[in-house]
Amino acid sequence: MCGIIGYTGYRQASEVLMEALKRLEYRGYDSAGIAILSPNLSMHKQKGELDRLRVRLPKIEGNVGIGHTRWATCGKPSNENAHPFVDCTGKIAIVHNGIIENYMQLKEQLGLESNRFTSQTDTEVIVHLIEKHFNGNLLDAVRLAMNEIKGTYAVAAMVQGSNELIAARKENPLVIGVGVNENFIASDVTALLSYTNKVKYVMDGEIVSITPDRIRIFDPEGNEVQREDFVVTWNAEDAQKGGFSHFMLKEIFEEPQAIHNSLLGALDIIKNGDILPNVQFNSIKMIACGSSFNAAMVGKYIMEEMAKIPVTLELASEYRYSPGAKEFPLVILISQSGETADTLAAAREARRRGCRTLGITNVIGSTLTREVDEVVYTRAGPEIGVAATKTFITQLIALYIIAIRVGYAKRALGHDSMWGYLNELRKMPGIVQSVLDRASEIEKASNILVEARDVFFIGRNINYPTVLEGALKLKEISYIHAEGYAAGELKHGPLALLDSKTPVIAVAIQKDLTYDKMLANISEVAARESPVLAIGCEGDRELAQLSDVQISVPCVQPLFSPIPVTIVFQLLSYYAANKRGCSIDKPKNLAKSVTVE
Repeated sequence: MCGIIGYTGYRQASEVLMEALKRLEYRGYDSAGIAILSPNLSMHKQKGELDRLRVRLPKIEGNVGIGHTRWATCGKPSNENAHPFVDCTGKIAIVHNGIIENYMQLKEQLGLESNRFTSQTDTEVIVHLIEKHFNGNLLDAVRLAMNEIKGTYAVAAMVQGSNELIAARKENPLVIGVGVNENFIASDVTALLSYTNKVKYVMDGEIVSITPDRIRIFDPEGNEVQREDFVVTWNAEDAQKGGFSHFMLKEIFEEPQAIHNSLLGALDIIKNGDILPNVQFNSIKMIACGSSFNAAMVGKYIMEEMAKIPVTLELASEYRYSPGAKEFPLVILISQSGETADTLAAAREARRRGCRTLGITNVIGSTLTREVDEVVYTRAGPEIGVAATKTFITQLIALYIIAIRVGYAKRALGHDSMWGYLNELRKMPGIVQSVLDRASEIEKASNILVEARDVFFIGRNINYPTVLEGALKLKEISYIHAEGYAAGELKHGPLALLDSKTPVIAVAIQKDLTYDKMLANISEVAARESPVLAIGCEGDRELAQLSDVQISVPCVQPLFSPIPVTIVFQLLSYYAANKRGCSIDKPKNLAKSVTVE
């Protein structure tokens, strides 16, 4: 993995590929490469940043090509392990996202057939399999090659002497860009928006053929299928920095609008049952990874308070290995990209077990939307920064809406309570904006973190999972070791690690039933001489007396406090990382869309 682009048309392919790969940088990568038919196959690839490839790239004339940004999963980052790969004849080239599980057996078999391997990757077996089956028809060769592969893939292939590109997918995203006298293949619509806003989504198991004037899609049985165009409603400018220093900062400041967009139609969802038209279930299981799992943890508190229904949580990477009790909860699966491999596998397992499934995702047409019974879209718009910011916040908004819907339908919430919660949600864009208006104050407060080696985040009740997300953000982009703890667990080990060089970030919200206990926990921390950065309600003098630095947020109902608190965490992480000179939008070793298990 991580980014694929293919082009066939009338433009100079090298220019299209390099611009598209630039737009895919946010997904994370360690090397990049392109292959162009000009008319012979010309390939260029380079370890490191895309600009290193750009400065070494000669002028190449040609209108057909494929490109790739790689995030190493098999074989270390190197020029040799970068994509594309070519066959022994030098006429067939491919790029690939995914994992080939049986590549060792295939490599041994192909080696016995005198194929020369030049890398340590699993991907290279694909091009030699295609070479083995190629008899002049690239589509047939790719289909036969895919039949021998076990694992996951999005593959794009081309052959010298033809303007046709062939692509195939299994459990990895792939989209066709529809143009006029030109067509595209990509792993992400972001790569295409400078050229077209019309796309066709490729479904699991399908193979596609594109030329400048024709698109053909074939199902796993080889039958040609028709697919409507989907019009993307955002444009290339939406995916630009817009004057901000980093995408992450821009996306944090877009959160009021993202919340507003996610709330559109909320009343219809809640009262009319636009989702969950019947609520014949007695429990909920939420499944996710990373930041989405932290959102699910917040969601547990929300659901159990509003809907009075028991909720369990499971990491997507572990769900398939659990025994599976003889119960049939509503299973809610959360993935910002809709392409997270572990979450997709969990969705399939939940359906196999006979459970009703609901997906929460930011990407219309993503694989998750086709693996679940119902979908709630977060409508955050494009998020380019690897660290989830506005997608996390809008996942929370979706969970509030679902909780109100279930609570109202099950009569755990009366009419007045439903409206009360909904009105609180409607205040959130303004609440978030008021936090953003204090960005300079938060930037100054981040100084307490910049030189730290370790940082602890503590909270209770609904702000326990909120501090887990805060710690995750800080470690992701600043590379400071950070851990989130339920504050009541300090005495069970973490207190041993506190000293004057270990800052502690504490969340204490007035009116929360755990407020007094949080003050006691903060006193414990202060007694160990750890610097305390406290986040609490405006005008909280008691909290101010206990902390070295205080950041105030508007005093909302405790159940809604994760929203303003999370904005503070995101800004603190951003400013600390910026002062440390870190690569904020593209943290080392991380990718935006995790399509391997």
